[in-house]
Amino acid sequence: MQLITRRPALIGGALAVWLVWLAAPLVFAAQEGEVIQAGEGSAMKENGRPEEPLRFLFIHHSCGGQLLAEAGEQVGGEKDSGQRCIYQSHPNGGGLRKLLEEAGFEVHEASYGSQIGEDTDIHHWRQKFANRMGAILACDRNDTFYEVGGSNRIVAFKSCYPNNRFLGEGTEPGDPDSPELTVANARAAYGSLLPLFADQPEVLFVAFTAPPLAEPRPQGILARLKALFGGKPKAGRWARQFNTWLADRERGWLAGYELPNVVVFDYYDILTGNGAGDWSAYPTGGGTDSHPSCEGNRKSAEAFVPFLTVALREMEARSGAAPAD
Repeated sequence: MQLITRRPALIGGALAVWLVWLAAPLVFAAQEGEVIQAGEGSAMKENGRPEEPLRFLFIHHSCGGQLLAEAGEQVGGEKDSGQRCIYQSHPNGGGLRKLLEEAGFEVHEASYGSQIGEDTDIHHWRQKFANRMGAILACDRNDTFYEVGGSNRIVAFKSCYPNNRFLGEGTEPGDPDSPELTVANARAAYGSLLPLFADQPEVLFVAFTAPPLAEPRPQGILARLKALFGGKPKAGRWARQFNTWLADRERGWLAGYELPNVVVFDYYDILTGNGAGDWSAYPTGGGTDSHPSCEGNRKSAEAFVPFLTVALREMEARSGAAPAD
């Protein structure tokens, strides 16, 4: 059975049941009309499942933990437990962990309080991957690591919504390690990661765009007057500019990157209503909290599993592990 990928739609026999979930863009893709098929030695079966469970590590904070969790009363995630933001269930749960496990992936997490999971702002990524790549690949959960020989096949990483609170466009070429959140500095930070990822061609790195901010609601008469006459906040516009660049395979972050081991999942775009605006379409807290709702996380989780499956097939086809016609 062949999986035929086309942009923007993906059509594949075993994955057809998932296609209704794919309104969100798959920002990697094969060239139009290219055929990707599982071949001898492939890690993926014809039905889209891994031959053996593939270890998937997600480096995240609160939004990522809620995305993975089942919907329901909060269980887990307590700070004192050493598992902060690693939930079994949560009111905002999207159910991604269960969907991944059902699809044949082995889910691992790193979050607050661990050397891998702490510090996930955009300007932290270069030093984290440069200095701790070995620990990242061996990470089981937080500061627990596999025995010798164990390794993560997929590493997903995500900054949280404050990383869409841009201060301005900044000055190119930007500083990858600067905590000043400008578009130029954020571009420089992600650009600095590609040589590090190129050194690990057998690992699939999945960058999540950061979830959007809830649209600001001015409080008080003076703030409302200022908003009325001063225009809308620009942070949303700059967030859209940066995340569009990050997700644009042809003209953005991955333009010119030749290896198939880096993809971008556009969490931001899904949560803005698939591009309907620049702010969260699924806020919580009566519209004031940027943590995505259960509905927003469920839509994202349902889009992610087929995205990941096709990304692995794409990687195998382009790396020679599976034939590509």
